[in-house]
Amino acid sequence: MPLLPAADNRAPSQAAAPDRATLEGWDDAHLWHPFTPGSVYRDEEPLLIAAAEGNYLIDTEGQRYLDGVASLWCNLFGHRHPAIDAAILAQLGRIAHSTLLGNANVPAVELARQLIEIAPAGLSRVFFSDDGSTAVEVALKMALQYWQQVDSGAGVRRRKFLTLGNAYHGDTVGAVSLGGIDLFHARYGPLLFETLRSASPYCYRCPLGLERSSCDIDCFTALERLALSQADSIAAIVLEGGVQGAAGMIVMPEGFLRRARDLADRIGALLIVDEVATGFGRSGEMFVSQELRPDLLCLAKGLTGGYLPMAATLTTEAIYSAFLGRPEQGRTFYHGHTYTGNALGAAAALATLELLRADDLLPTVRARIVRLTSELNRLKHYRVVGDIRQFGLAAGIELVQDRSSRAPFPAADRNGMRVCRAARRKGVFLRPLGDTIVLMPPLSVTDAEIVSLVDAVAAGLEEITE
Repeated sequence: MPLLPAADNRAPSQAAAPDRATLEGWDDAHLWHPFTPGSVYRDEEPLLIAAAEGNYLIDTEGQRYLDGVASLWCNLFGHRHPAIDAAILAQLGRIAHSTLLGNANVPAVELARQLIEIAPAGLSRVFFSDDGSTAVEVALKMALQYWQQVDSGAGVRRRKFLTLGNAYHGDTVGAVSLGGIDLFHARYGPLLFETLRSASPYCYRCPLGLERSSCDIDCFTALERLALSQADSIAAIVLEGGVQGAAGMIVMPEGFLRRARDLADRIGALLIVDEVATGFGRSGEMFVSQELRPDLLCLAKGLTGGYLPMAATLTTEAIYSAFLGRPEQGRTFYHGHTYTGNALGAAAALATLELLRADDLLPTVRARIVRLTSELNRLKHYRVVGDIRQFGLAAGIELVQDRSSRAPFPAADRNGMRVCRAARRKGVFLRPLGDTIVLMPPLSVTDAEIVSLVDAVAAGLEEITE
């Protein structure tokens, strides 16, 4: 049964939604979709979502699709969760938004306190913004201004950021400057500031040409050598939380983040950890950096359970203190957003944190991680599967023409999208990263749904193998 009712004679404000054909026409005529080649958009049969329930999206025709990428990695507990719905509705009965510039609101204050209670040790201050890019942008500006205000000599020297190849930290100019994916970032070179970029952790097309067996040592060695050669000029080392997500789920070697923490201490730099994609239980722990004591931690995506745009940059009392002084001293952090600390977003986040703190949640997620590993093993025999990389309750399945040569498919073939379209016919919604099939279901996914998820990918692999 289609979910779009027929038009009626009510007043315009109460009229039924346009039919599907009309909406698709407006979509094609007016909407500019992010990270989407418009020339093939309609040919690739995009969904037109009208509703959702639990872990499923529902299109205008009433068809249900398992949300295999958690609506771009942010939906933690399924759609229309009663606890989050109720929290937002209750907050609407009070106030939807008021500025946080020079003022406060009740849910934002409560949320800041609760985030610090679960955050890695040493973090004590929370700066709210709107999304992952802005969380990283805030961290960059804090780090740069910190060095200027804590030590004028260091402020002159420490202006560089050390990042990894294949990095992705968002789409605002500062975040793009940290990025290392040419497809996404190269065209914006004239806008960007220069960073120090080391080699990416392991992938079979590693910039260092390394095999997996040697990469654990040598990829960190490359980072270490670059850091030591520029030690006095580095403001901060900036790393994603254990996996380079947008690069195709490239998993960092065991201990990489811990060694990076030690390296930052050795050269006197700050450590910024971007857990926009990995925070809030995705790894099986609340945060990947739980034991690292990062100087700045960037959070977004799952913060509101996938309901509303909200992000947070957490930092230490030492960094916050460097911004204190009389107003005329100019030490204030002059950065902010209209919707910083939005009350509705904070209410959704408070309800999400309550769900995350349930005693059985993380053990259940760990069990689902084991089940996902087991099911993914079924895909290893396909000759078009070059690599399967798993990080917690997330995975990337990289497609190649042939495993023995590891030669990539021509980009024009769009085989990643072909697999995802085949999965859609099996009732699973996925979105690829080029020719890497990403699986990142909600934390609330069941064992049976994990089986369905992998079955749908297998159907797509069969299609492109033929």
